[in-house]
Amino acid sequence: MTALDLAAGVLVLGGSAFALTAAVGVLRFPDTLTRMHAATKPQVLGLLLVLAGATIRLSGTIDAGMLVLTAMFTLITAPVVAHRVGQLAYREQNIRDDLTVDEMRDDTARAKPNP
Repeated sequence: MTALDLAAGVLVLGGSAFALTAAVGVLRFPDTLTRMHAATKPQVLGLLLVLAGATIRLSGTIDAGMLVLTAMFTLITAPVVAHRVGQLAYREQNIRDDLTVDEMRDDTARAKPNP
């Protein structure tokens, strides 16, 4: 076993641990915004760590390039999806009442059409 194999194994195990904590967070957190946080941040980091470990293991093959493209696609789409889910949760009033600052209140009131 080489040092690269060990590094790849550590990255895959670390990424799997992050993905597991993200899954537990999605199941255990009480509302949409906190679940969204658990579904995006640790999940993306976990996937990137797993992809980094797989890239180390597959270095020198064409498959490593596909793993890099997968990582880039994840980094581009995850924040956009999280933002849209957060906006939808806010508009549906599916959030907790203990927000300290409601920065979208004025924008939402201006955007509502007059009947």
